Amino acid sequence: MTTRAAVLLGVIGALAVAGCSLGQGEGEVKSDALVARDCWFDAYDLKPDFFAAVPYRSTLNIRVQRGTDLQEVSDGLTVSVDDVDAIREKLIDKPMSVTLSPGVLPPGTTPPPPPPEGQPAVGLALYLHRSCHNQNIVLYAVDGTVTFHSLFSGDPNEADAAEKFTDAEFDVLMGDPRDAPVGGPANAVPTEMQSRVTGFFRFYFERGQPGQPFP
Repeated sequence: MTTRAAVLLGVIGALAVAGCSLGQGEGEVKSDALVARDCWFDAYDLKPDFFAAVPYRSTLNIRVQRGTDLQEVSDGLTVSVDDVDAIREKLIDKPMSVTLSPGVLPPGTTPPPPPPEGQPAVGLALYLHRSCHNQNIVLYAVDGTVTFHSLFSGDPNEADAAEKFTDAEFDVLMGDPRDAPVGGPANAVPTEMQSRVTGFFRFYFERGQPGQPFP
């Protein structure tokens, strides 16, 4: 058994013994110098205490948040995964490049390059609706990687605890696509407006209302 496998089994066992309530998990989302236009320019520590995943067909939307309030009034991180099976079958423990969703392209920008061949799209977004309550601030990962060491199967009726476990780490550069030059790709945010954000999250999927985007 490898050291990583032993650690993973230890984490799974400890959480199983402790019992899992909705939203329970552990994680970290930090930046030594977070840049958010007209709101934040300082170190940032999310200190998340709420973890949830919403599966839909082959996709998965992960939510790592401080507190259990609505997303619209909270700070948190979302991770969107386009193809759960592809990651579970071929990409566990392999760093994957982050991608920017076409749905967040500001007017006048062009789509960023697609993910590398054979890799599904994985996007990260840091929303600061509590810290920046007077502005609509969402920072998107424009470069960097995310690595899944374990990933929930996506089956909301999954009975096997090991198949419900998600364990991931990330090291990304984040920025606001609205700062990208007109005519260029939406992920071409100027270097001085980018923030390095690192962290991890580990939790079990638990079917229940806290995973929904409404109270």
